[in-house]
Amino acid sequence: MPAIELIDKYYPQADELKHILLTHSRSVAEKALQIADKHPELALDKAFLYEAGMLHDIGIFLTDAESIHCHGTMPYICHGYLGADLLRGEGYPKHALVCERHTGAGLSLDQIIAQDLPVPHREMMPVSLEEQVICFADKFYSKTHLEREKTVEKARKSLSRYGEAGVLRFNHWCEQFL
Repeated sequence: MPAIELIDKYYPQADELKHILLTHSRSVAEKALQIADKHPELALDKAFLYEAGMLHDIGIFLTDAESIHCHGTMPYICHGYLGADLLRGEGYPKHALVCERHTGAGLSLDQIIAQDLPVPHREMMPVSLEEQVICFADKFYSKTHLEREKTVEKARKSLSRYGEAGVLRFNHWCEQFL
């Protein structure tokens, strides 16, 4: 799968947004591959981890997030399912699931409804190990501080704003993947 070709299709300009997307996505993909190397017993699909790690945020251009040069019309929290829609349209349904399920530590239907989130009403929780690894790896990198990896504590703190369930999932992943 040509991850870079798909990124180039939706981000044709060599601008700051594309730089942010590529830098962040490479960091996430590389961390996911490090986890795979550290845990051969998990038998993770490394090619898929790289591709999906590179594509997990492909939908950000459709959102309005000025601090990272996104000038779309949708709220930023929508970038996961919007990217999933793009990848499904391109014929990559498995990669689309990573896009849809990586927001926070996953979004449950109950959470979506309780918080009145502007996303489709369906479960958006990472299911496969690869989905979980990419979701976990993503928590260590922001798009506003590309040059540094967050500590476990900082990643945990950013998740805590969205409820205890995500922190508990993250803690489980720390035990499983670190």
